[in-house]
Amino acid sequence: MKSKTFRIGGIHPAENKLSNDAVTQPAPLPKQAVFSLSQHIGAPAKAIVKEGDKVKVGTMIAEAGGFVSANIFSSVSGTVIKVGDTIDVSGAMKPCITIQVEGDEWESSIDRSEKIERLDRHPELTPEEIVNRVKYAGVVGMGGACFPTHVKLMPPPGAKADCVIINGVECEPYITSDYRLMMEKPDQLIEGLKILMAAVKVNKGYIGIEDNKPAAIKLLTEKTATCSNIEVVPLQKKYPQGGEKQLIDAVIRRQVPAPPAIPINVGAVVQNAGTAVAVYEAVMKHKPLFERYTTVTGKQLKEPKNFLVRMGTSFEDLINLCGGMPEGDNKVLAGGPMMGRAVTSISVAVGKGQNSITILSGEDALRKEPQPCIRCAKCVSACPMGLEPFLLAKGSAMEKWELMEEQMITSCIECGSCQFTCPAHRYLLDDIRKGKQTVMGIIRSRTAPAPAATKPAPAAGGAQKAAPMSTAEKPFVAPDIDFSGPKQNPIPEIKCGPKPAITPANWPK
Repeated sequence: MKSKTFRIGGIHPAENKLSNDAVTQPAPLPKQAVFSLSQHIGAPAKAIVKEGDKVKVGTMIAEAGGFVSANIFSSVSGTVIKVGDTIDVSGAMKPCITIQVEGDEWESSIDRSEKIERLDRHPELTPEEIVNRVKYAGVVGMGGACFPTHVKLMPPPGAKADCVIINGVECEPYITSDYRLMMEKPDQLIEGLKILMAAVKVNKGYIGIEDNKPAAIKLLTEKTATCSNIEVVPLQKKYPQGGEKQLIDAVIRRQVPAPPAIPINVGAVVQNAGTAVAVYEAVMKHKPLFERYTTVTGKQLKEPKNFLVRMGTSFEDLINLCGGMPEGDNKVLAGGPMMGRAVTSISVAVGKGQNSITILSGEDALRKEPQPCIRCAKCVSACPMGLEPFLLAKGSAMEKWELMEEQMITSCIECGSCQFTCPAHRYLLDDIRKGKQTVMGIIRSRTAPAPAATKPAPAAGGAQKAAPMSTAEKPFVAPDIDFSGPKQNPIPEIKCGPKPAITPANWPK
């Protein structure tokens, strides 16, 4: 089968999959575990424990702070010694819970057996029950975005999914945690996909894997040979193929329009491979999300490895398990070199989104001095969203916010392809991120409740003139996007457009 890929832009950085063959090891328990209350997109969780409380592995320690939020559970047993601000991976002081580890006692409700539970043997698992279990367990997107999974499983009114796509791409250089998970937990991944399909009431699933992982493609193809409604899709090596919109284009040839459109608007629900396993464990094993697969890697690191890590373990502990920090200048990233963020301290803790700790050493850790733009347009060719990065960066630096909105800066997925390809080494992504955040703030302010009106004092010598309307005060006009018609480029297996929900054969009557 010929490998597929997305159709706009893209690059292929050197892979450096140094830990590809490193079998995943359980990381030792930390002496203290630190849990940020902001391990997900959305409102921070609210602590429900206090100093002196005793907890076990799997005890809820913080509850979701809103609909787009997620519960947080202890990964260790011991005593809560602090509920207060601590530096997290963002480098800012954030609300955290610190637990002194005392043994490894688990909540009795968690099924720790190795037995694989099959969805067709559990007719009590209605879509509503699945979503409730996923929501309670605090499952979020494990690829790094950390979007609460239960929200994706509850499409907005009028939206209907046709398929679920599992993201097994792992296109970032260095990272191998998803590859090891696919090799070591294929049955759990496949059952997790079936659960996700049942939750959104579809009968078609895909697993997208880049063709630099032939062993994973072969294994999962063999495992799904008897599943006529699940297809393993080999994909070309191309970054950022792990992005939701790029993966949808590659697998089912549909392109998600600009925001506010989301994948469900073209009939797709995308979940990371790690998320599928976490969903399986939450639904079938009553196991909350408190541990994850994480790669610790770097060219100068003595032993790059993959770990099954309890949340709250420090970066420093994991780096020491790989031989310690290399000598000389180093930059430690939470994530990979393309989209990861540098941390200010290696004492910060692993959270739900840490699929990798990447150490860049020597010249790799240093940025080159930016030079004037030579108008080569390589950034335009590389952009997977069809944007003009040089214009967005320049406009953001000049604070031309209305122009930036017109140029769809909010469509940027911050993949860094533009900056990677720039021969002048310009810091394009830095300026674009600033501009994107500012424009999104302006858009949000338009729909925010207006403050209570106050009668202005009359100006001396006559009536007061009205101040000109600022960008933030202009009325919001929704983009003209029509999702009512047929989807783009429908594929044979999925009939696009309105159709009745498909009920799994094992569903209770």
